[in-house]
Amino acid sequence: FHSLQAESYFAHTAGLKVVCPATAYDAKGLIKAAIRDDDPVVFQEHKFLYRRIKEDLPAEEFVVPLGKARIHREGGDLTIVTWAAMVHTAADAAEALAGEGVEVEIVDLRTLVPLDEEAVLRSVAKTGRAIVLHEAPRTGGFGGEIAATIAEKAFEYMDAPIVRVTAPDTPVPYSPPLEEYYLPGKDDVLEAARKLLDY
Repeated sequence: FHSLQAESYFAHTAGLKVVCPATAYDAKGLIKAAIRDDDPVVFQEHKFLYRRIKEDLPAEEFVVPLGKARIHREGGDLTIVTWAAMVHTAADAAEALAGEGVEVEIVDLRTLVPLDEEAVLRSVAKTGRAIVLHEAPRTGGFGGEIAATIAEKAFEYMDAPIVRVTAPDTPVPYSPPLEEYYLPGKDDVLEAARKLLDY
């Protein structure tokens, strides 16, 4: 997809499954699972990842199951829940924070619907702090659903408020410098993380 982040449109439609891979391995494994699934699956490929993310994939058969998140990076101080290209933005921020002695755990959802609540809740119960990072505008974004799930089911584990790092509530600018400003970046994640850690 390009510019418009449409995952919330589809996630809000009961009966649709929504997949947003961040890696080549997951793109291949999840598309196989989507094709073989009996239900309709919206498979969103992030255009920014084309020709940027490269991996050597196994020659043998493999399938990545729908509805199972993966831990992109292990950590115990702060959880970032995200998907698609923002996984790599989160990883850049986590690398910078590691230099400050902070260990960030990154939960790559891979599938928004069905949502792997167990993986999200297990991570935030461990770290006590959560950032939900997504590229779509804040209002009505799928991050609000994740934040609500954490608040409802893991509130007693939280040491700080749940923070969303998102794009602003505006159309995506066409100008490359404005689009870069619009998109959540490493510095936005770092600012949110440092505030959470100081809370």
